Amino acid sequence: MKFYVIGTPIGNMEDITYRAVRILGEVDLVLCEDTRVTKNLLNKYNISTTTFSYPSDNLKPGADKLNPKVEKILAMIEEGKTLALVSDAGTPTISDPGFVLVNKIKEKFPETEVIAIPGPSALVSALSISGLPASDFTFLGFLPHKKGRETLFKEIANSERTTVFYESPHRILKALESLKKFMPDRKIVIARELTKVFEQIVSGVPSEVEKYFIDNPDKVRGEFVVLVAGK
Repeated sequence: MKFYVIGTPIGNMEDITYRAVRILGEVDLVLCEDTRVTKNLLNKYNISTTTFSYPSDNLKPGADKLNPKVEKILAMIEEGKTLALVSDAGTPTISDPGFVLVNKIKEKFPETEVIAIPGPSALVSALSISGLPASDFTFLGFLPHKKGRETLFKEIANSERTTVFYESPHRILKALESLKKFMPDRKIVIARELTKVFEQIVSGVPSEVEKYFIDNPDKVRGEFVVLVAGK
């Protein structure tokens, strides 16, 4: 049995591999977060494979009771169906609850071959154009909203490695305020809306970047990757 984990575009729909398109057309079912988002991609490449939403909001590490949808997914694998996992954008399981599903499949069906089909990742894309050292870096995913957030900023301030994290438009200004507080002279890079029409890179010390977004509130939208130089 085979289970594919497939990277899909983070914005520009042309950023998908020939192999990914082929596999998406060959599998029995495509597991996705939002079937509407995934069907837009499949339709672009004339792929008619059926989609099935996996319950990302209900996937919890260590949960004893499985969501009925997860039970159904596991049952399909047991029946011998070949499935592919995608996220709405980028590589599944990277800062994404899909890793719990992959883990459960490995636990219940150790004979199943879990195969990666490499594709786009906002993390790697941002690093590649940041100009910051990328041979050794720390990735924090999305920072916690409250508990432990300040502790993480203190750790970033003390790190000698490039640090990368994701942030939402609702909290990007708060993140910049914290960066200004704990590391005012550190170079940071903000990668916004990567591969999309309004892709943008803003860099400087925290106060400079914060001022830019305060002065340009129309830019405080979309998806943000924050990169911080090591000390």
